[in-house]
Amino acid sequence: MLIKTPIIEELSQVTDSIERPPRGINYAGEPRRVGVELEFAAVTARDAARLVRKVFGGTMAAIDQHRFAVSGTELGDFRSELDSQFLHRAEIGSEPPTGLQMLLANFQDAVHGVLGDIGSVVIPCEIVCPPIEISDLPRLDKLLEELRRVGAHGTDVSPLYAFGTQLNPDIAEKSADWIVSVLKAYLLLSDWLRAVISVNLTRRFLAFADPFPPGYVLLVIDPDYRPDMTTLIDDYLLHNPTRNRELDLLPLFAWIDEERVRNAVADKRIKVRPTFHYRLPDARLDRPDWTVTTEWNRWCLVERLAERPDKLAAMADAYRENQARLMPRDWAIMASEWIALS
Repeated sequence: MLIKTPIIEELSQVTDSIERPPRGINYAGEPRRVGVELEFAAVTARDAARLVRKVFGGTMAAIDQHRFAVSGTELGDFRSELDSQFLHRAEIGSEPPTGLQMLLANFQDAVHGVLGDIGSVVIPCEIVCPPIEISDLPRLDKLLEELRRVGAHGTDVSPLYAFGTQLNPDIAEKSADWIVSVLKAYLLLSDWLRAVISVNLTRRFLAFADPFPPGYVLLVIDPDYRPDMTTLIDDYLLHNPTRNRELDLLPLFAWIDEERVRNAVADKRIKVRPTFHYRLPDARLDRPDWTVTTEWNRWCLVERLAERPDKLAAMADAYRENQARLMPRDWAIMASEWIALS
């Protein structure tokens, strides 16, 4: 168990001041955007959608009993839903439905509605935010205030609440070199991030945001690891054929080479998009000072390290040396020292 040093305590403090990554322009030459997914309990999808409309405006529409769209807001189109695919009506198709299909669909709606009401005790509600510019991220913290006001529960309230906050920042560059540099930086900061976030025990037990396998970490942080895109994707798929990684690269790699990813991972939930899918943070709505901004600022440390190849290589050497020890030191503490000295 990590004993937090003064350095870690200082670096884990929440803040309302937004950090900027070293690269503010995305792969397409436009300002980078970030999508956010936020899980919580004790507030229905309908009421959460109403809060989105209250804070950002827009028009609210029901898709089913536990899924709502809020379109045309100041920030774009939001979705609020009970986070379980089973509880939402499947698409019938483009052809006009038959009478039997409509009958079955209505029956499904009735069953799913009841299950949703029961399941909402432990199944999180989720607000899926549109990709927004980095400067707008603090505006989401206003939505957190409204959720707290009406009694939304976060990760810490119950051992059944394995709730997370997921960030989906645009990639700045569609190149294997840049993606690898960010991945190297993340792997070297993973233990530190887990320490400052104090990842919820239930989320760790259920493996929703698992760390990367040690062998894969050592492969990637090696200074000589400079693969082309095909090798990068193949190595990732070999070691990580799952969505449940703290930094899920399947959506990004599917955007680059969807056929290669689909052939290796048979999971229809993979969403193709040119973003990192950062799944590690908890959803700490029960803490009045916790913000989305705080989690974003921690992510920015990863991107800043990625832009410093000399420091990245030196830190990787220190990591490998530590792993080779008979009694390795706590890498989270060692990483915090590297951060403090930057």
